[in-house]
Amino acid sequence: MIPTGYLTVVLTGILVIVVSKALDTLWARMITVRGIYMLVRVPGIVVHECSHILGCLLTGAKVENVVFLSKDGGSVTYSPSPLPFLGDVIINSAPLFCIPLVLYGCTWIFSTYLGCIIPVLQPAIGSADALSIMAGQIAGMFAGNLIYRFNPWFLLYLYLTVSLVLSLAPSGQDMKNAVLGIVIIVAAGALIFWSNYGPAVNILRTMVNIIGISFGLALGFGVIALVISLPLLIVYAHRH
Repeated sequence: MIPTGYLTVVLTGILVIVVSKALDTLWARMITVRGIYMLVRVPGIVVHECSHILGCLLTGAKVENVVFLSKDGGSVTYSPSPLPFLGDVIINSAPLFCIPLVLYGCTWIFSTYLGCIIPVLQPAIGSADALSIMAGQIAGMFAGNLIYRFNPWFLLYLYLTVSLVLSLAPSGQDMKNAVLGIVIIVAAGALIFWSNYGPAVNILRTMVNIIGISFGLALGFGVIALVISLPLLIVYAHRH
């Protein structure tokens, strides 16, 4: 039998991609000056491309060219991985897993050393109650850092959060290269759970738990970025 948690992780991953893509499109339309938009994107683009480089190193692919900043964003060109099929999936989907870890690290630094009040977000989003709890945590975070006790470091944290979330989802080309592999891997995982073969199920369950935490954090930060975007969205809607 396929666990509900497995389906929840898959759904959360899809939501993460949708939220990131929607936010990127929204900010690109609201910030009409390309230079300012790219300034917002810089940290996220750098981490995004470094994630691809890490994916190449893990799969044995040779990095041939790296562009961090251009009018079209960043890019990484690499030779084919010795791991056929799986290599492309890992390389092209790497930002989806690496950026949440960077966000988690930023959160730890800003809360531990810079005095920001940042809640521990739910590691998995499996119900409406979990979303409600997250909304309350995010509201409390903004109130605690901007109203009750103003912390200027929190503004830098928000900037980094927005930039990283905007760059979290795989690019259009990344998705084209990885989508078939991701679908096959998801289907293979479902078959493993369906087979009920103990050793394989235990290994897969551990992997799903780790990925679920990553996706849950990414979705939480995506909601934070969405909250930050609301004032700009209101202004944009009023002008149009």
